[in-house]
Amino acid sequence: MTEVMQGSEVVQMTVEDGVALLRLNRPDRLNAWTLEMEQVYFGMLDECASSAEVRVVVVTGAGRGFCAGADLQDLQALGDGTADASDHAHERRPQTFPLSTPKPIIAAINGACAGLGLVQALMCDVRFAAAGAKITTAFARRGLVAEHGSSWLLPRLVGPARALDLLLSGRVVLAEEAYSMGLVNRVIEPDRLLEETLAYARDLASCCSPTSMATIKRQVYGDLQRGLPEALEQADRLMLDSFTAPDFVEGVTSFLERRDPRFAAIGS
Repeated sequence: MTEVMQGSEVVQMTVEDGVALLRLNRPDRLNAWTLEMEQVYFGMLDECASSAEVRVVVVTGAGRGFCAGADLQDLQALGDGTADASDHAHERRPQTFPLSTPKPIIAAINGACAGLGLVQALMCDVRFAAAGAKITTAFARRGLVAEHGSSWLLPRLVGPARALDLLLSGRVVLAEEAYSMGLVNRVIEPDRLLEETLAYARDLASCCSPTSMATIKRQVYGDLQRGLPEALEQADRLMLDSFTAPDFVEGVTSFLERRDPRFAAIGS
């Protein structure tokens, strides 16, 4: 049964089988990013983090695009001086906020993914893309720089040379090339993208420990800034702790009994 948790003109969310589906919803603007969309989207991620009903999050776009970047009207206002980026910067959470969400976030890139839209796709943990979807950083072609940590995360996904190619040129790559360089995890036929992404998410929700997934996500992003000895020390400590946790007992028992595990949820 589908539960509609929150509706909005700019982002919609439904929850089914432990998976929250968040849909950016400005299809007439290719889901161009606005401050309102950001606040609603991040607020929904907060809800997902605290909800025991949500184990995995999928984010996609309504209509033909995923997110075509920042709304040009907002960019124009910044460029002509009618808006000051510093005025509300202190009120905004960083664009890296999704990385701190303890539950896996999977992007289903259904179409155009550019600029700030690509930044948000990068802030997801796994990315599936529709065949032929167009992806671009776009920053240099708008007189901008590598925004919101993209210069930190993109090289770690695709390597410095490929990251510099994408950032310096702002050229458009199709999903197939993005897959070849490691920017997306899978390329799927457009009419099957959401179906296969949700199937993957449901498998995580039903078969994987929410506590384990939250810990692994924290390990991966934290270890990007640690040396190997420190990462190994922490992993060994976490592993020893997991041996005495209920999820380890349930994981082994369910395997021996040849049934799906019944892991406890995380959230209030």
